Amino acid sequence: MEAYCVKCKEKREIKNAKQVEMKNGRKATTGQCPVCGTKMFRIGGN
Repeated sequence: MEAYCVKCKEKREIKNAKQVEMKNGRKATTGQCPVCGTKMFRIGGN
């Protein structure tokens, strides 16, 4: 799954992606940028 990296300013594939559930019950995906290591977050499960 891809997400936008704020530090690189590009869309990148999420490394170590895992599904999480937000407080309001919506699903999201979180992980790291493979280039710079910044935390990435994308709302919506896949």
